[in-house]
Amino acid sequence: MIIGNGIIANAVKSYDRQDIVFFASGVSNSLETSASEFEREFSLLKTVYGDNREKKLIYFSTLSIHDQSKQNSPYVIHKKEIEAYIENNVDHYLILRIGNIVGKGGNPNTLFNFLKTQITNHNEFTLHLKARRLLLDIEDISRFVESHGLHSHNKTINFSFPYYYDLKEIISAIEKETDKKGLYNEADEGDFYKVDFDEDITTFFSGKTPESYLETLTRKYI
Repeated sequence: MIIGNGIIANAVKSYDRQDIVFFASGVSNSLETSASEFEREFSLLKTVYGDNREKKLIYFSTLSIHDQSKQNSPYVIHKKEIEAYIENNVDHYLILRIGNIVGKGGNPNTLFNFLKTQITNHNEFTLHLKARRLLLDIEDISRFVESHGLHSHNKTINFSFPYYYDLKEIISAIEKETDKKGLYNEADEGDFYKVDFDEDITTFFSGKTPESYLETLTRKYI
């Protein structure tokens, strides 16, 4: 059973099973502040679980839970509350905390989509020199679900390609693929947070360098 119709829900369609609930119908905008949006997700989760208690629940959370600068944001507070509810009430679950997703479509406000739009449309934007971000190919979610997720029980896993890209690296890769130059101003600002990745994650991405992973993303999704 798959709850949701967005980019993550579509990524796990081929693994749809009667004994698993893929909950991929959450608040997608990390800048969301509307309490009703958070309440909608929480209420739906409780209803779905209440009707499917015998099934395993796979929930897609966010790595920004580790970001100390966002601990007071409504989005992170909400995600923490959801995780706590699952850990304390659901018998069989897997929580996947994911990084900045890159794929076809999806939220236009994601980092990669935003930069791609600004560069291809020759829009000016501000580059935060100190910022670092973790990226994740949407297809890796489906691959990981198949190889690990279906067999992992009652775990919370940090999942992303384990390399902290600075924004200039991402911009340069997009510029190369689009053959367009980004119009940006540089600001000595930005932040990033460290994430502990299990050995299973580093093994999952073994053989891929940061350069090759980023090049693959730009070729596939631009």
